[in-house]
Amino acid sequence: MSYTAIVLTAFALCFAGMAAFSLAIDRHHRQVYGDDAPARKRYLLRVAGTLLLVAAIVPCVLLWGGGAGFVAWIGMLTIGALLAASMLPYWPRRIAPLAAAAGAMGLAGLAGIALT
Repeated sequence: MSYTAIVLTAFALCFAGMAAFSLAIDRHHRQVYGDDAPARKRYLLRVAGTLLLVAAIVPCVLLWGGGAGFVAWIGMLTIGALLAASMLPYWPRRIAPLAAAAGAMGLAGLAGIALT
């Protein structure tokens, strides 16, 4: 895979994970869906966010090695959180479908990395 595809894979996974974490908060869930999240949905969003963020470290470490890959992953987390946080006040209804699409594309990119 190309350098750009690997970086976009890590970024997409980080954005989807951070968006899942933000939707697990009642205030943001209410902002997007109009009501509070049930406890089970909050739990599932937190688990999905954790898994997506852990999966995002794989492309970073494969591309840059252990030390620099971890630092790049922290940077990707920051960018993903910044994008999710900046979307919530301006486009709250668009964050869920965009995060789902980014997560799907990120997981497909991760599968492509695993196959090469």
